[in-house]
Amino acid sequence: MIAESARYARQIVLPEVGVNGQRLLRDSTALIIGVGGLGSVAAFYLAGAGVGRLLLSDRDRVDLSNLQRQIIYRQSDVGRDKAQAASQQLLALNPQIEVALRPGPLDSAALLAAVREADIVLDCSDNFPTRFAVNRACVAARKPLVSAAAIRFEGQLALFDSARGSACYHCLYPETGEAQENCEDAGVLGPVVGTIGSLQALVAMKALLGLGDDAGRLQLWDALRMRWRALSIPRDPECPVCRDELR
Repeated sequence: MIAESARYARQIVLPEVGVNGQRLLRDSTALIIGVGGLGSVAAFYLAGAGVGRLLLSDRDRVDLSNLQRQIIYRQSDVGRDKAQAASQQLLALNPQIEVALRPGPLDSAALLAAVREADIVLDCSDNFPTRFAVNRACVAARKPLVSAAAIRFEGQLALFDSARGSACYHCLYPETGEAQENCEDAGVLGPVVGTIGSLQALVAMKALLGLGDDAGRLQLWDALRMRWRALSIPRDPECPVCRDELR
């Protein structure tokens, strides 16, 4: 515990964390879906903070264009499996934690099994089908979900926890089949993704520690104007994903 006290001293000294909170983080498992721009930053901060077990899922390999914003990777990682390369960096940062891989793409059964292993889920993916699938699994397993997205100079962040009465992702974004913009076409500035990824880690840690009440609010950031907006997300009583939680 002496080594842990030294490593985590700056957060243990916080009254809201303390020794008990640090132990709670150590005993927690976070599932990170997508280890790209958002997930690479979120994973770094969760590992540094001592979240004891990280589950990583990604189906891609490191591309040269990723290095502009996906700071967990190095030039030498180009061509490598993302989850494996990320795992190596996270353990180099903090060998006291455990990192396990759940190679993607995960089918429905494998995704649900991975979600059930976790205390909290971070959706750092970049497409709607994955986000909807992750949301369904989190509602089914009654696990909190930290969802985020970033594109151009814009970011958004929300905590969904239908088991505790908040809306789910489907309440906010019904599956309409509309086309989605992506970074490849629209572009994104690296620090925008990094900021939102850092905040995903913050919201996840607060939820694990029982601090604050972030569920049910959508945070929107305009990086060009440095402006934040917060919107309440009403729960849809007819939502086909989480309506059974209301009964």
